[in-house]
Amino acid sequence: MRNRLNSYFADFAGLAPRTQQMVSTAVSVDWVVVGTEVEALQLEYSWIKEYDPRFNVRYRDDKSYPYLAVTISEEYPRLQVMRGAKRKGVRYFGPYSHAWAIRETLDLLLRVFPARTCSIGVFRRAHQVGRPCLLGYIGKCSAPCVGQVSAVEHRAIVEGFCDFMAGRTDTMIKRLERQMDAAAEGLDFERAARLRDDLVALRRAMEKQAVVLPDGTDADVVAFAEDPLEAAVRVFHVRGGRVRGERGWVVDKVEESSRAQLVHQFCSQVYGESTGDAPGNGIPREVLVPALPDDAPAIADWLSELRGGRVKLRVPQRGDKRALMQTVAKNAEHALAQHKLKRASDLTARSRALQEVADAVGMPSAPLRIECYDVSQIHGTDVVASMVVFEDGLPRKSEYRRFAVRGRTDDVSALGEVLRRRFSRYLEIRAETGELDDVAGGGERSGIDPNTGKPRKFAYPPQLVVVDGGAPQANAAGRVLADLGITDVSVCGLAKAREEIWLPQGDHPVVLSRTSEGLYLLQRVRDEAHRSAIAYHRTRRSKRMTSSVLDSVPGLGEHRRKALLKHFGSLKRLRAADVEEIATVPGVGRRTAQAVVAVLAAEAGRTDASSESAASEGEV
Repeated sequence: MRNRLNSYFADFAGLAPRTQQMVSTAVSVDWVVVGTEVEALQLEYSWIKEYDPRFNVRYRDDKSYPYLAVTISEEYPRLQVMRGAKRKGVRYFGPYSHAWAIRETLDLLLRVFPARTCSIGVFRRAHQVGRPCLLGYIGKCSAPCVGQVSAVEHRAIVEGFCDFMAGRTDTMIKRLERQMDAAAEGLDFERAARLRDDLVALRRAMEKQAVVLPDGTDADVVAFAEDPLEAAVRVFHVRGGRVRGERGWVVDKVEESSRAQLVHQFCSQVYGESTGDAPGNGIPREVLVPALPDDAPAIADWLSELRGGRVKLRVPQRGDKRALMQTVAKNAEHALAQHKLKRASDLTARSRALQEVADAVGMPSAPLRIECYDVSQIHGTDVVASMVVFEDGLPRKSEYRRFAVRGRTDDVSALGEVLRRRFSRYLEIRAETGELDDVAGGGERSGIDPNTGKPRKFAYPPQLVVVDGGAPQANAAGRVLADLGITDVSVCGLAKAREEIWLPQGDHPVVLSRTSEGLYLLQRVRDEAHRSAIAYHRTRRSKRMTSSVLDSVPGLGEHRRKALLKHFGSLKRLRAADVEEIATVPGVGRRTAQAVVAVLAAEAGRTDASSESAASEGEV
């Protein structure tokens, strides 16, 4: 606790913007002394529910997830689909992704467990007229409304349904099989046929819930996908080795949070709502998480008290549980991507984002075209850069460009060269064609090449240039545009560490709210440029590593190098081939094959000599 508080009251300028806001708005620091860490967790949960602190990650219940609910507290329990906050006296199964999945499963199981599904009004009306509804006539309801079964018999049907949904399926299957065999031996073939159909319905319902953990584990598998502003959380509820439901949130990371801290907040908030009074419905025996918080033993003890039984909190390392954790993590990644795309597709949000960016950078109007640049390298090798284009807040991938940079070993100089090349080409095109017409005003696009009919590369200038980096990168970009005499293009840099916006020659960064649509747009542009640059860097590095040896073969061009690598699959197999095998490749003659063998042999000799030299140095 002392270290945590010290991190808040360190140098104010060095704090993250969110922490700065929290510290500057705090009035006092108070504390309560408790006996154990478990009591501290209980107090933390109660305070979160009471005060709803704005600087905490909030796992608000997603009301869109439906549950299969059983109203146990009623005299004649009812099976139904429920949403919203949980109520006392109701046993829940799920949550499910879609309501139709519940209704489909329920329709199969009503044949075996003909429990009541009607509302109170329908139940009372049937009782008054003495005639059941359609489900009572077709055998999918035991019709307690007209006294076909007693309250005790109906509750026994409901309890059998709950046992099946809770995962105790093997016992029920075996019992029905024994009853079917007994009916067949007693020549009661009609009852045996009904039991056979019941078994088919049960097995079909079980097939819809695939076995993921063969040891029959009861566990919740929790995974996260995050960016600096938000985190997507996904939970698979596994009961009896089968996935009984799933649940998800996308939460705002109001404060800098590690993966372990997210796990702590998840357990304290989400499981604090559970009472563990129903098997398979509350807290499970095991919670699988991607990282353990520092107070993991205390959390496990607290959850054990809530559940009324031992709960283990652990990180899966191998086997089926590790594989399931990876599947849940992929679902979390997809949920976060879908959440971002949903925000990006909102026209109102995009308009607000563009205006916020214009206000932050000091532009007279919203930037309709934004270009972002990023450099990727490893210690000065394979230096490349990317340019991505967003128009009206959406990516325009046909305008993306990639640059190979030579003679530069640092990001700032490489970025300056790329921007100089891009805008020098733009000035050349403008000099050739005259000023570009106003496209928005209906003018003809003079950036179209009259020979090919396609847009000229770099023909259209952006209103805003974004660079991945802080003050050094922003200053370098500003100097390039100033040297070229371009004054109608704004420049800014977005630093990853604190998500600050830097302007050229600015003494202090511009800090946008963490929930700002403008900051979200700049992050998305920056991340897209980063992705494109890394992809290009990996391509060039891979190409260099696989074909650099063959570059020195005299008379071997690019097409024949590709043909050799495609034919043999790898350099290792090519080294193992002899002259005759290499000469069988189309386009490669015997003389070229001999040259390839000679170059590969010389390269292998140099490698062996280097290894022997390194070994001898180690012996010395």
